[in-house]
Amino acid sequence: MAERFDRIWHNARLATMHRDMPDLGVVEGGLIAARDGRIAFAGARADFPSAADAAERIDCEGRWITPGLIDCHTHLVYGGNRAHEFELRLKGASYEEIARAGGGIVSTVAATRQADVADLISGALPRLDALIGEGVTTIEIKSGYGLDTDTEMRQLKAARDLGRIRPVTVRTSFLGAHALPPEEGDKDRYIDRVCQQMLPAVAEAGLADAVDAFMEGIAFSRAQTARVFAAARAFGLPVKLHADQLSNLGGAALAAEFSALSADHLEHTEEEGVAAMAGAGTVAVLLPGAFYFIRETQKPPVELFRAHRVNMALATDCNPGSSPLTSLLLAMNMGATLFRMTVAECLLGVTREGARALGLLAETGTLEAGKWCDLAIWDIERPAELVYRIGFNPLHSRVWRGQ
Repeated sequence: MAERFDRIWHNARLATMHRDMPDLGVVEGGLIAARDGRIAFAGARADFPSAADAAERIDCEGRWITPGLIDCHTHLVYGGNRAHEFELRLKGASYEEIARAGGGIVSTVAATRQADVADLISGALPRLDALIGEGVTTIEIKSGYGLDTDTEMRQLKAARDLGRIRPVTVRTSFLGAHALPPEEGDKDRYIDRVCQQMLPAVAEAGLADAVDAFMEGIAFSRAQTARVFAAARAFGLPVKLHADQLSNLGGAALAAEFSALSADHLEHTEEEGVAAMAGAGTVAVLLPGAFYFIRETQKPPVELFRAHRVNMALATDCNPGSSPLTSLLLAMNMGATLFRMTVAECLLGVTREGARALGLLAETGTLEAGKWCDLAIWDIERPAELVYRIGFNPLHSRVWRGQ
């Protein structure tokens, strides 16, 4: 009896992102077959059983198929916006000066605390839809704009609800250690609250897939961050870290010490930290949107990541203060033009390595049998167009879990 599938996409060119194939894992004359929301076959048409059939066959007319895109670092759920701070920066104020004057993260905290879950969802949906419209099928969303238990949980609940409202996989990160709340004057006392009250409540409610922190002079120290990570470990939650963005406090090395899924930003990371990440398998998540928007000049050490074979992901860092970016295609162009990443590094960074940074590589990020059938189908002549073009979206169609 002939094998039967739910859906077959044929007459396609595949960029499988498969690690065992060179570069992007290109397959000319490719075909993908799906069953029960997962890829059952991805490869050359010549290797597919000739007698196989499907309930639906889709002729891709020579279009390219990549895995659905993955935005592995966002702060998508928040209240208000910070356009006024953008004006201040244009007049010469630095990101750090604005933060120390009570702006920055704290101003978003005030707006977010006033928003209920419905408000947070309605505010985030246009941002999420912009990303979905460019082929994103998996997204990470952090809390961190509540800085109290109730608001942090509202943010995470809104993020979870977005994954039920839209056809997209949402992974959540608890970022209680993002900034010192305005009503608290003692960082150690606040970290006590994060570890002893906020994190247990979030974990018990099952609202977080990971725990994140901001380790920086304007945020939290190495010792304070290590306490948060130890508490996360006690709840069996993996960790991520905003590391070495504005200075080198050894964030990359600390992330590696805790076997973090990823260390993100990394503009000031030195070789010792890069080597530690390589040893731990921690992914470097590069965020060119923030580098561009706050006009940084210190670039992340891409050559060191290559030399030490640290996997690199790319993300939008969509947030109201330092990267109001809702285009992963533009993030790729920025990664190439600002950080001199190659086309392959950019495309792998928003597919395979983005999945790795979320601990989801067994489920998505490449075109392989057994993984979720998350696809982006493109009207392009070659994959480099996805990195090369600016302000142009060549997405033909998007598939999430076979639909």
